[in-house]
Amino acid sequence: MASIFTKIIAREVPADIVYEDDDCLAFRDISPKAPVHILVIPKREIVSLADLTDDDEAVMGRCVVAASKIAVSEGIAESGYRLIVNCGSDGGQEVPHIHFHLLGGRKMTWPPG
Repeated sequence: MASIFTKIIAREVPADIVYEDDDCLAFRDISPKAPVHILVIPKREIVSLADLTDDDEAVMGRCVVAASKIAVSEGIAESGYRLIVNCGSDGGQEVPHIHFHLLGGRKMTWPPG
């Protein structure tokens, strides 16, 4: 069964898309935890960090660069932001498709959870 993110990539489920290139897609989280909360995903389905291989290096790098560009366009690059990847159920991963949470627009606290 396809994940919700796979359905968003295929445009079967609507999303507020803020960035797209050949490898990555980024959209606003439907349950934001900060004023800016954007999910950055590879278009190729990779379940989690634990499933990465050497073949995934370029697409993961593209997602991180995309997050950096989005931070600029969202106006949070100078004040700062957080880029998070949850891995597995104990790590807080809810969707079985690797994704980065780009959070900003407020002061972040530590530890996060």
